[in-house]
Amino acid sequence: MGSGIKPSTKHRALADSGTFNPRAAAVRDPAFQGSDFFDPHDLVQVRYEMLRRVRLEGHSIAQTVAQFGLTRPTFYKLRDDFHRAGLTGLLPAKRGPHGPHKLTAEIWRCVEQARAEQPERDAADLVELIQRQFGVQVHQRTVERAFARAKKKRR
Repeated sequence: MGSGIKPSTKHRALADSGTFNPRAAAVRDPAFQGSDFFDPHDLVQVRYEMLRRVRLEGHSIAQTVAQFGLTRPTFYKLRDDFHRAGLTGLLPAKRGPHGPHKLTAEIWRCVEQARAEQPERDAADLVELIQRQFGVQVHQRTVERAFARAKKKRR
């Protein structure tokens, strides 16, 4: 009894959502071998099933992580994330900075003040101001996005 969804279609959807498991070949758990239901390419399903095996079936952590192609530190982090946030804790976290980390509160105050004094100043002018006064190189688009976020918050 198949699901009726072509694997390539599902795999594209997983990739688009950021939940495609690039290490699917490392998943050696028997349930994931030739199954219509268990898909080693589905990262959230692999993570959940690994946690379930240990928690509900009492499998050893070392043996389970080996079968699921993961490491012990990854297991412990996923376990904690799952207890903290449920299934959403098993979703891959966005890597890199979260937000405009170069635009500190001090820099942003200066930018807002400059814009209040001269509303016609554009992002390119403000980028130069930031470079001159703080020695910080930011992209023009970063400043534009910050203003868009600030405008959205005021609504």
